Amino acid sequence: MNSSSIRKKLVRVVMATTFAALLVSVGLIIAYDLRNYQRSLVNDLSTQAELVGHMTSAALAFDDPRLAGENLALLRTRPAVDAAAIFDENGRLFASYAARGTGGTAGNFPARPESAGVRSDSEHVALFRPIVENGETIGTVWLRAENRMLARTFDYLAIALGVMLLAMGTAYLLMRRMGRVITVPILAVTEIARDVVATRDYSRRAPRLGNDEAAELADSFNAMLTEIEQRTRELEDSNGEIVREAQERSRAQQEVMRLNEQLEHRVDERTMQLALANAELANAIDEARKANQAKSAFLSSMSHELRTPLNAILGFAQILTSESLPTTDAQKKEFASHILKSGRHLLTLINEILDLAKVESGTITLSMEPVALGEILAECQTMIEPLAAARGIRVLFPQQVDAVLAADRTRLKQVLLNLLSNAIKYNRESGAVVLGCQQLSPERLRISVQDTGMGLRPDQLDSLFQPFNRLGQEAGAQEGTGIGLVVTRRLVELMNGTIEVSSSPGVGSVFTIELGTTSPQAAQAGAFDTAAKAPAADEQGAPHLLLYVEDNPANLKLVEEIVRFRPDLRLMAAGDGPLGLSLARAHHPEIILMDLNLPGMSGLEVLAQLQREPGMRDIPVIALTANAMPRDIERGIAAGFTRYLTKPIDIDKFNEAIDLTLAQLRTRKGTAS
Repeated sequence: MNSSSIRKKLVRVVMATTFAALLVSVGLIIAYDLRNYQRSLVNDLSTQAELVGHMTSAALAFDDPRLAGENLALLRTRPAVDAAAIFDENGRLFASYAARGTGGTAGNFPARPESAGVRSDSEHVALFRPIVENGETIGTVWLRAENRMLARTFDYLAIALGVMLLAMGTAYLLMRRMGRVITVPILAVTEIARDVVATRDYSRRAPRLGNDEAAELADSFNAMLTEIEQRTRELEDSNGEIVREAQERSRAQQEVMRLNEQLEHRVDERTMQLALANAELANAIDEARKANQAKSAFLSSMSHELRTPLNAILGFAQILTSESLPTTDAQKKEFASHILKSGRHLLTLINEILDLAKVESGTITLSMEPVALGEILAECQTMIEPLAAARGIRVLFPQQVDAVLAADRTRLKQVLLNLLSNAIKYNRESGAVVLGCQQLSPERLRISVQDTGMGLRPDQLDSLFQPFNRLGQEAGAQEGTGIGLVVTRRLVELMNGTIEVSSSPGVGSVFTIELGTTSPQAAQAGAFDTAAKAPAADEQGAPHLLLYVEDNPANLKLVEEIVRFRPDLRLMAAGDGPLGLSLARAHHPEIILMDLNLPGMSGLEVLAQLQREPGMRDIPVIALTANAMPRDIERGIAAGFTRYLTKPIDIDKFNEAIDLTLAQLRTRKGTAS
């Protein structure tokens, strides 16, 4: 009964999820197509009106309605247009046209022309457009076409209903067959637990079905039963010993009473001994009673402990698969997502195996052509940002790339998407991915993808490009086949390129590929330095770029809100020192705001590293920290901070520090020029 209930609820959750996904997808497709239909119809009418007006201008000029009528009659080649009219400059009907079968009469045409534009209802779409000759309006064109929006909507709804019924039926049949895989192991443990609670027979054991979490649950449950059985046996042995001791005490008391009857002259002595014996007996009985109570409490506790995990298993399963309990969508979808993820993972496995087979067999062909790298990066950014946003990961792309590569456009995009998706998948939560470009020579360009994940050890790097090696991660830690990097390397090599990887455990990894450019001019156009572009953007009035290195989300949010009120500033954030250094090298901000107490690498260490690099030593760095003691301020100024601001932030002082620093930068630029 429970098996049927759990399986049915799981089926209902999957069916509801499938229905919602289909409903949203089909609705978006129908809305998109109807919108394109309406727009196409209006554009077609506008084009026809412009052509008719141009052809009829001479007829209006020479007052020749017959010629205008002949021009309108040409619209019979446009079945969508069922009526048309030409009005002269005084608004009188000059010529008209009605498609065959529409029963066109004078009453079907507007009495006077209206202002230029589109008029539509459920049956027709009409358009007015003025006829202009030498800058003067000499008439008006009116076109009317049949509006098939309603008919198309009904057609789409019928198709959508059929697709949804077929998909829902397929999902139902699959879930009916797959439900037992999920419920049978749980119900096996449930049945054994129910029998143990009812019979107190702790020798029962739950069967191990499979090698998943349910099997581990069965092993843990059996281990607990073993422990309970051992503790129960020990308590029973202890209770038997106490009973034997009580019996011996009782026999001693009887012996004392017999001796009292025989030896009256030793009454006092024997009475004292009897009192002592009674006291000891009472203690023994009390100890025996306490032992029995302890045994009962232990058995009750064990019963509770048995029911608690059973209640959690059944309770959470019912909550996660029930539509009536007040749970969030994320909670309800979590259980069913494992089934969906398995299907998606299987599809990914098939695609990657096919790609690998093509590469290994040499049957894959490339179309080498000039490829604008900037366009490819824009497409990759659009596709990868939703995946990164789901994990709170920032993805940073170069603002402008002019390089032109000699590559296969589709395969180059596949390579970049694979590297970017790996950088997001194996990144830490709220991390960052930085894509950079560097012109190595007039004929070679380097593209790098840097992440802030856990990094790889040297032994993991050695086997990184082997099939089914998932970036050195332990099995099961991340989904994936582990052959994506193998295909990526083969594709890069087929495009006459190279791929390398460097990694630091705990810091992150950097994948770099080198490809050829089509011409020295394109290569020079692609060679850029983001640090050199920042001042040019400033001269054109773009916002000043601020980099804020801060690991506390609340402090970061506060500074973001302050900067939001200043349109002359643009804020970029980094959660730790290494990421801050990477962003500074990539974007060359005009000012850096630095917290001192950063994880792993302090703000003073980051400042020292900035001062050691020639390209960044001139960037003013403002300390923004809670270390407000005088010796801390003196130490910060001595270390090289341009200004030292303490928390809590004084907004006026914060803005004043930014304005003064920007003023000094402008003065420095003016002196240099």
